[in-house]
Amino acid sequence: MLGIAAAVGASTLYSLGVALQAMDAKEAPEEAHLRLALAWRLVRRGRWLLGTGLSILGFPLQLLALVLAPLVVVQPALAAGLLVLLVAGERMLGERPGRYEYCAVVAIVIGVVGAGLFAPSNTTATAAPWKIAVVLSAVGALALLPYALRAFHHPVAGLTIFCAGCGFAWSGIATKLAANDLSTGYVLTGLVWAASTALASGVGTLSEMSSLQSRPAIQVAPVVFVTQTVIPVIVAPVLFGEYFDTTPLGGWPLIASLAVLVAGAAALARSPLLVAMMEPQRVSAPSDSTASPRAASAETSRSKPATDSAEPSTSTTSTSPARIGR
Repeated sequence: MLGIAAAVGASTLYSLGVALQAMDAKEAPEEAHLRLALAWRLVRRGRWLLGTGLSILGFPLQLLALVLAPLVVVQPALAAGLLVLLVAGERMLGERPGRYEYCAVVAIVIGVVGAGLFAPSNTTATAAPWKIAVVLSAVGALALLPYALRAFHHPVAGLTIFCAGCGFAWSGIATKLAANDLSTGYVLTGLVWAASTALASGVGTLSEMSSLQSRPAIQVAPVVFVTQTVIPVIVAPVLFGEYFDTTPLGGWPLIASLAVLVAGAAALARSPLLVAMMEPQRVSAPSDSTASPRAASAETSRSKPATDSAEPSTSTTSTSPARIGR
């Protein structure tokens, strides 16, 4: 349970950090889509840098969590950061969560507790280098796919959202590799893996912020979160020997707990209250009672068609609370 506590601390810092970053990302011009110009614009914003600093502070806690607990538990437990955003949204906007939000919160709590109770034994075992290379190459290729398509002037908005999650999934796997190496005395390789997570998270962040230029947050948030959670859980048995069938009742209670947790987090990521919290104009003027967060979110959702767009729209959208597993 100490590992889960560390994961909750990390996710709290990650969530607060991305909330600050997202406020600046939504104001970026469309020509910066999937370009380093977007990153260059953001690194000159004090609020964005503050959010980045909070995310950096969360990394050691995630590393500690992976030393104490298996990846299949830590990565989904990072969803707890959404609860922090929910509380912050209630205080900043003065609007109480509804039944939808409470049901999602209950699902997350049940999932985290269940994952802790039925988790496989933590291990520092690591697969053969060729297996690690194959898995990370595949995940990395997916993360970089939008940039390859951008070179041929064929970016796909929906694909970019998924690939952003792949970038963060790569970071999560590399963080586990760093934790294993550091705990077994391979300090140099552990530090190399730790440094690589910054690059992977940078790619994921740029993709996510670019996605928010052409899609509303309630479409971006759940896809990014689910992708960055599910991929590490799927590869954990192959890379780290965290087999589900070694847990009680053949692993089914663990699978059910993880499914409930992911479903609850994906639902909460779509909460209009969370989306509205990260709109700068709503936060700076909470006394404006002409539109509720739910109404604002609904208007945002209606402003964009459901089909994929090859290029970002001329108007920006609300930003994403989903980036919680770096």
